[in-house]
Amino acid sequence: MGAVWTTWSFVATLGMWTAMMAAMMLPSSVPMLRVVAASNRDVGQAKADATPVALVAAGYLAAWTGFSVVATIVQLALRSAMALSPALALVDRRVAGAALIAAGVYQLTPFKGACLSQCRSPFSLLLHHSTGGATGALGMGLVHGASCVGCCWLLMLVLFVVGVMNIPWVILLAVAVAVEKLAGAERWPRRVIGVSLLAWGGLTLARVL
Repeated sequence: MGAVWTTWSFVATLGMWTAMMAAMMLPSSVPMLRVVAASNRDVGQAKADATPVALVAAGYLAAWTGFSVVATIVQLALRSAMALSPALALVDRRVAGAALIAAGVYQLTPFKGACLSQCRSPFSLLLHHSTGGATGALGMGLVHGASCVGCCWLLMLVLFVVGVMNIPWVILLAVAVAVEKLAGAERWPRRVIGVSLLAWGGLTLARVL
C-alpha cells in the first residue's frame, strides 16, 4: 500500500505542477508560436518544410514537464522532511528567506540575461533550429522551452515561500514572466523583480535572525 500511495502521490503532484507550468508559461510563448505560424504561411505549398505549431507547443511544454518532475521530487522530499506547511509553504523562514535571496541574485546574473534573450527571440530560434517536419518542430519547442526554463526556474522558488497552490501568486508570477519576456531588449523588468526578491528575502531573514 505504501508503494501505491507513493506512486499516486508522485503522479498527482506531477500533474499539478505540469498543469500549473502550462497555465503560467504557455501564454507568454504565444508570440513565438505566431512567428512559427507566419513562417509556415510563407512556406506556402511546400508542406514538407512546414513546422507544425502544435508540435512546437508540445516541445515547449515537454521542457516545462521536465522541470515539473524536478519540482515534484523537491516538493515530496520537503513534505517527507516535514519542511512544508499544510499550505505547501516552507516552514523554516530562514530557508524561505535564503530561497528568495537566491532567486533575486539569479535575476541579476548574466546567465539569466542570456537565457531571457534566447527566450525572447523567436526569429533566432527559427534561423538556427528550424528544420521543418514533426521532429524539427518538437526540437524547436524543446530548445525554446529549455531557454525559458533556464530563465525562470529559480523564480519558481517563490511558490515554495508563499505556498505552491497559492493561486494569486501563481497569477502574479505568470504576469511577471510575461512582462520579462515581452519587454523586448529592456532589462528593467528582471532587475526590478530581482531587487524586490532580494529586499523581501532580506526582510524575511531579519525577522527571524
